[in-house]
Amino acid sequence: MAVLEVLQYPHEILKKKCALIEKIDNKTNQLIDDMIESLHSFPGCVGIAAPQVGCSLQLIVVNVSGHKKTTISHGLLMLLNPVIRMREGEVISREGCLSLPDYTGNVKRAVKISICAQNRMGQHIEMESKGFEAIVLQHEIDHLNGILFVDRIISLKNDLFRRKKYKEQKE
Repeated sequence: MAVLEVLQYPHEILKKKCALIEKIDNKTNQLIDDMIESLHSFPGCVGIAAPQVGCSLQLIVVNVSGHKKTTISHGLLMLLNPVIRMREGEVISREGCLSLPDYTGNVKRAVKISICAQNRMGQHIEMESKGFEAIVLQHEIDHLNGILFVDRIISLKNDLFRRKKYKEQKE
């Protein structure tokens, strides 16, 4: 396994819709393993999408286990070709992103969602999620459609914030 480089905005791949995964082979499984390793290499990171590591494929890895905002967790999720089928409720929460490391922002998301996807064995799965995990899943699925959290911010002036923790580390 390897820790992959995370692409930063404005890299062009981050704004493109990703291709469906038609075949799960050794290369796909290696990418999944590398994305898991990459996710775990960033303290506090709870999700990563394939375009963030330079692969324009419909693949996300999410794990909110142990995060302080987590109330429900399905553990480590590796979802191929995920589609949100149902959205319910609304909540505004602060989001950050590895591809925009210097900023966080207030984003409106559904409180509860239903997803269909494939697992790494190619089996069709359906799941429901709510709370923090649902927010993270929506954020990562947005990446597969070329949408960044800043695209969902209503007011850049009022809802986009410079991340103080990262800024202090760089100085």
